[in-house]
Amino acid sequence: MSADRVRAPFGRREVAVTAREHHGPYVVLRVRDDDGPRPQAGQFYMLTAAARWGGGVAERPFLPRALSVMRAPRASAELQFLLEAVGPGTERLCELAAGDGIHLVGPLGVGFRAPRELRRAILVGGGVGIAPLAILQDELAGPGPAPATILGFRDGAHARGAGLLDGPRIATDDGGAGHHGLVTDLLEDELRLDRRAEVYACGPPAMLEAVRMMCAACEVPAQLALESGMACGYGACFGCVVHTREGFIRLCVDGPVLDAARLDSVLAGGATG
Repeated sequence: MSADRVRAPFGRREVAVTAREHHGPYVVLRVRDDDGPRPQAGQFYMLTAAARWGGGVAERPFLPRALSVMRAPRASAELQFLLEAVGPGTERLCELAAGDGIHLVGPLGVGFRAPRELRRAILVGGGVGIAPLAILQDELAGPGPAPATILGFRDGAHARGAGLLDGPRIATDDGGAGHHGLVTDLLEDELRLDRRAEVYACGPPAMLEAVRMMCAACEVPAQLALESGMACGYGACFGCVVHTREGFIRLCVDGPVLDAARLDSVLAGGATG
């Protein structure tokens, strides 16, 4: 993984959905992007359905949805995205099937960097925040210690999404699968075993703040993929401004991946789930 971002081609392009898969409440969309570069783990795309992207006649269209890329196999032009229908925009994207068109802009933003000082990687994901950790697993495969992967979900149904990653430990709020409790309980176990690690996390703001605080207390570096409302992806709308120790930044161009040490608090920074 390189610290330099992969640059998006200018403008949006229409690509074809090649498959839709269901994993519990989650949907994985596979698309073929022949004209775009391969993204880095942690980068994202702005997606809109090519048809019926809006509320109806005389109604304003939906804003694009910012989605982390979940996988980008090296041997093909395929991109994979993980979605959950939580509103009209994501519901429309989840309806798309093979042969439907989708507009995308990307890859955008700054992704994850390789572990410093040969540290062991620990991947921590919550809900749809598991998406960028799947491609990160792919990037980290090879010589050296295999990353530990721990994932948290609200219940057993959502925990079916864990099958999208290799060999994770699982925590669920209701005890429906794996550890009955928080994903940070499992992170505490991992850090107790070995603090020569670097943590990579993506998930709800409360989870990210707990990870940030735990890593700070243990003096373990962490890279956090934050979420915030994004309307453009290019930094023009200032809709995704978050506060860091150096001042305000636009998450879509200076993130979404930030070093945890740059933040006094995830919850105070303006990021949203």
